[in-house]
Amino acid sequence: MSLAQTRSRKLDERIDHTRAAVWRGSGEIALESVPVPLLGPGDALVRVRLATVCGSDRHTVSGRRHGPSPSILGHETVGDIVALGSGGARSVDGRELSIGDRVIWSVTLHCGACDRCRAGVTAKCRSLLKAGHEALDSGWGVSGGYAEHVFLPRGLAIAVVGDQLPDALAAPAACATATVMAVTSRAGDLAGRRVVIIGAGMLGLTAAAVAATAGAASVTVVDLSAARRELAMDFGATEVRPAMPGAATSDVVLEFSGSSVALQEGLRSLDQQGVAVLAGSVAPDVPVALDPESVVRRQLSILGSHNYEPRHLMAALEFLQQTRETFPWESLVAAPVSLEGVIALLTEPAGPAPRYAIAP
Repeated sequence: MSLAQTRSRKLDERIDHTRAAVWRGSGEIALESVPVPLLGPGDALVRVRLATVCGSDRHTVSGRRHGPSPSILGHETVGDIVALGSGGARSVDGRELSIGDRVIWSVTLHCGACDRCRAGVTAKCRSLLKAGHEALDSGWGVSGGYAEHVFLPRGLAIAVVGDQLPDALAAPAACATATVMAVTSRAGDLAGRRVVIIGAGMLGLTAAAVAATAGAASVTVVDLSAARRELAMDFGATEVRPAMPGAATSDVVLEFSGSSVALQEGLRSLDQQGVAVLAGSVAPDVPVALDPESVVRRQLSILGSHNYEPRHLMAALEFLQQTRETFPWESLVAAPVSLEGVIALLTEPAGPAPRYAIAP
């Protein structure tokens, strides 16, 4: 039997191409028709309902962050399954997926066989692929959410979205919310602890909500923007500041700003046995000075968190379900624009909303 015969046909034979915003480098983005691969065993094809624009994609287009081109960007996406490969596919919690399921999926696709995957650190798989980060001519070219369809390969963690969660909450869960679940799990139990959050973007606001829900003694959010500081009060902050508080004023520091200066101040604020988790420093910045004696005498823990595990995808949906009436989540996402509108969202100065969206 030939390879073509062993691969399943798509449910709808008309879906052999999809329209996508293709980034071709140097700020050039064009709407193009791109071929959709045939589905193999365990693969799925999703029609995009909503994709939100993560700041990292803007950094890629501006040149601040490296990314292959041409490619289809976008990794915060919710969509409906419109086709399944032979044998079907299963969600991350083990349920069988069906045509019509509304789903989100992990940013990362891991091999499952390397030493890191076997150790449970799939987020740093040695042959990691990432949704919305792969070259158009690669084996996973139709991976980005700024398109009408996304191809989901076998082995990718997929989660079904409950009917109660609107698309505006579900799409960011695939990156921002799941990332925060990973960061806060590294920080340990937040109950009764003084938590400082540096940066009040989508991740920082989500982290404030997580800390407040966990029973933190205080939640201080630090951001230069007065508008974002005001918004943080709606997401569990007990105090907002334009700069870090003084020394020995925090038990946990969660860093989402990417600013080395702010991080330096955050480390100074840690009290005895304080914990800092760094997640925002994903682009080059100036080095941070570290006094080893101070780390030893204060018994500090300084951790990094990058990407997330499949379990954090489920945790994100569960947290949003739990708090959907506690915090004004939908206020964080602007009304969606058409696929054509994503060009401006990626290339023009960002507006006040933490997240902008497209609905292809």
